[in-house]
Amino acid sequence: MSSIVIAAFYKFVELPDYRERQRPLRDFCISQEVKGSILLATEGINGTVAGSRQGIDAVLAHLRQDTAFANLTHKESHADFMPFARMKVRLKREIVNLGRPDLTPNKQVGEYVSADAWNTLISDPNVILVDTRNDFEVELGTFKGAINPKTAAFNQFPEFVEKHLDPSRHKKVAMFCTGGIRCEKATAYMLQQGFEEVYHLKDGILKYLEQISPEESLWEGNCFVFDDRVTVDHRLQPTPVELCPMCKTAVQPHHRTSPKYELGVSCPTCADELTFDQIQRAREKQRQLQLTAAAIRE
Repeated sequence: MSSIVIAAFYKFVELPDYRERQRPLRDFCISQEVKGSILLATEGINGTVAGSRQGIDAVLAHLRQDTAFANLTHKESHADFMPFARMKVRLKREIVNLGRPDLTPNKQVGEYVSADAWNTLISDPNVILVDTRNDFEVELGTFKGAINPKTAAFNQFPEFVEKHLDPSRHKKVAMFCTGGIRCEKATAYMLQQGFEEVYHLKDGILKYLEQISPEESLWEGNCFVFDDRVTVDHRLQPTPVELCPMCKTAVQPHHRTSPKYELGVSCPTCADELTFDQIQRAREKQRQLQLTAAAIRE
């Protein structure tokens, strides 16, 4: 068993005192030698943390002793290395940025579908299957037959819905995301727009990969995660993927054939946005890394 436990969790709950919670929560995590990232907002909590079995259990117990998080659920995976450099607890307007802090999944949300019922739902030819994640995430892996909205950020999702989905024609819509949180807001938005039957994968792709065997799975490829593992395979094990040092996009094979790709410097996603100075600094850093690697080999 890998030595590092990684726990992902979220909960939409009113936190009027979310600012006062920041420092005590960060200090407790640090005291347990747990690292990661937690977001706090008036609408709730969203986080992924990593540490020893004892440390993660202590942090989860600490959260759940608070009445606001008493029924907090989480998803687990494992790694042989610490996927975070430090512990951060940040304050935000939204714990997932749709650009609609007024939307509250606690008031209306789509129908949750468990991992073991998901295959049956998305195999229905009358169901429109939508991946709510960003374009670079979808490129790494997705469910068979899913629509890619080709968004660069989640707050572009409403524009995709407005242009490509119609409640009068698309009667049954199923959506999914990494851990389930984006779909909470996405389904709330869809219901607000008049869509009647809206479903989403409970606890997201990570729970599906945890519970469904590769032999029965309709998932294709790897799943992007927001830490140093970059992606995980169907057994939730880290898979080696190159990240662009500038924009942190996962570099795909077709990116490497682009004239805008330069190892350690840029990729097609960010090349046109970089200044001359940024490029020169990145090239010098890459040169130094190559010199160091050569010296080690010698």
